[in-house]
Amino acid sequence: MPAPRTLLELEADVARDLALTAHPRAPWLEAKTARGQPVLDCLVISAGQCGLAVAHALRRDKVENILVVDRAPEGREGPWTTYARMRALRSLKDQTGPDLRLPALTYQAWHEASFGRDDWERMRWIPKELWNDYLRWFRRVAAIPVRNGVAAGAIAPDATDDGLPCLRVATDDGDLLARRVVLATGQQGIGGWWMPGFVRALPDALRAHASEEIAFEALRGKVVAVLGAGASAFDNAAVALEHGAREVHLFCRRAEPMVVQPYRWLTFAGFLRHMGEMDDPWRWRFMSHVLGLREGFAQDHYDRVIRWPNFTMHAGRPWTGARALDGRAVVDTPRGPFAADYLICGTGTRMDPALCPELANCAGNIATWADRFAPPEEERDERLARFPYLAPDSAFVERVPGETPWIGRIHLFGIGTTMSFGPAGASINAMSIAAPRVAAGVTRGLFAEDLPRLWEGLRGYDVRQVELDAARLAGN
Repeated sequence: MPAPRTLLELEADVARDLALTAHPRAPWLEAKTARGQPVLDCLVISAGQCGLAVAHALRRDKVENILVVDRAPEGREGPWTTYARMRALRSLKDQTGPDLRLPALTYQAWHEASFGRDDWERMRWIPKELWNDYLRWFRRVAAIPVRNGVAAGAIAPDATDDGLPCLRVATDDGDLLARRVVLATGQQGIGGWWMPGFVRALPDALRAHASEEIAFEALRGKVVAVLGAGASAFDNAAVALEHGAREVHLFCRRAEPMVVQPYRWLTFAGFLRHMGEMDDPWRWRFMSHVLGLREGFAQDHYDRVIRWPNFTMHAGRPWTGARALDGRAVVDTPRGPFAADYLICGTGTRMDPALCPELANCAGNIATWADRFAPPEEERDERLARFPYLAPDSAFVERVPGETPWIGRIHLFGIGTTMSFGPAGASINAMSIAAPRVAAGVTRGLFAEDLPRLWEGLRGYDVRQVELDAARLAGN
């Protein structure tokens, strides 16, 4: 069968595929209220690719009473038009993502219908702006209910009118009630963007994290120093060069920069589907090795900076301190001080639930890997020990049982899941396996709480599928 030639044709295929694969079709949830206010079956916080994928998986399981909220305006969810400074995605172009393996919903199907098969064949990597356009299209044709411009706040326990547990979520648009909440917070996870304290102590005019808005045009003619040697560090260095920076220096703590991408190795079904089912020593061993290597950079990222004669990479030269001096930033290194006009930290995130407004009422009782597992001395890593230790359904676990039992109804789908499940919460390559797993955790909880009602429904079920001929029954 030929591929759709237009988006209209493709959208007709999407509607048909969704209808053909809608089994089981039976509705199984009932509307709930709390003091007259409607209660959602699930609230998904964040409408980036993670939130859309989970919402799509829930709707496929007939969990229709859901809502996705995002503080950003439509089209600005996620990093693609904000702090993502790469030219293209680092994921292979033919990987499946939020489509959950429905062919008509894949990026390739959308690209071919939008630009033609030949353009798809010529394209090496997916431009980030096109990925953002695809996600907006996906959200529309998959009928994901999203409310933009809504910032979620603290989550607290509540109950429905019939006593069923639910959660109250404060937002700047009023409280929302939901039986389950999914924090689909992607790269930021359950913490915040991290930079060394001595850099953060500098005046704002001298430094930024790679996740922040940066006025690159103001760096023309300036000396810029970038900390980190991952892809985002290279991306920010490249943008500074492209905006006319006089010199750009990238500082890597390793003597030899990381040029191997371990996520390429682990992209197979066995790992992506089952790593989270293994015992703690194996999970820690694999993921501490992967995360200890840190994410590498691709050839394209390196080529983008190395073509500039005013770019220098300092391997084996970490920053150990920083100070402001005469309107410039001076960083201390093992090879002596280095002065720059502006510092950019491509240093990723740090797990810390206390930084998340949604978790203000429970941050201190969320169990971490440090609370549940003591690795061998040679495998210890304080940074990784801060990751949340999640239940099999991707829900939070209490550090002290009984203090905040309601956190078991909050499921995480973001980078914070990495130690528990592998690259499940922020990687496109894992999404088709990971998103249905999170959705299954939500549906399991909803089903378990509804068992008494469903039992009564079964006992009262009397829909006949055969009409007997009473005259032909033996004994009549």
